[in-house]
Amino acid sequence: MHTILVPGLLCSPRLYEPVLPAVWGFGAVTIADTRRDDSIAGIAARLLAGAPERFALVGLSMGGYVALEVMRQAPSRVAALALMSTSARSDSPEQTAARREQLGRVEAGRFDEVVDAAFPKMVAESRVDDEALLATSRAMAAEVGPDVYVRQQEAVIARADSRPLLASIACPTTVVHGREDQLIAFKNGEELAAGIPGAVFAPIEGCGHTATLERPAECAAALGALLARA
Repeated sequence: MHTILVPGLLCSPRLYEPVLPAVWGFGAVTIADTRRDDSIAGIAARLLAGAPERFALVGLSMGGYVALEVMRQAPSRVAALALMSTSARSDSPEQTAARREQLGRVEAGRFDEVVDAAFPKMVAESRVDDEALLATSRAMAAEVGPDVYVRQQEAVIARADSRPLLASIACPTTVVHGREDQLIAFKNGEELAAGIPGAVFAPIEGCGHTATLERPAECAAALGALLARA
């Protein structure tokens, strides 16, 4: 089973490093390139152009938006789907306003400030002083860079509402969501799992938004069970 992992906003392949051994145990693994397109549809089209005919698909946060768009464009090619720390909903006006404020700071040369300010909301409250997690967050941001961040934010702002798509998803699906996710509320994971026929919901206690980094063992177990099902 070839698996494609789609990173989140301002995330590099480091996001999935802790769960790679579990996924790789089922076959080849590819990290999708989310840096070159200014729309979620464009990122999904690029992923599909380079993907094998059939594959398992894992997306976290923005990666989940991309994964849902892949299900819109080519559902028959996806053998299994994992949606992690994500939502089917489009941005609310308040979310878009917050993104625009962040973009303004980045365009003013305050990229590092934006990265560090976002960190406490990315992790569970108990991990806000975790220097190793902060170092990983900073490293991923440096690898992605401010120009790509701007492109990704514009893509996220303009994304489609995927709720009407959920009932049509027929492949084995697992939804993973941290109970303490401050960026995408836990209820969004519940909504995904309820809307996709037969989906398995895997809530993670004491976990924020960056589930694969905060709770790698639980995430690896959920992904392994999904791939075994597929």
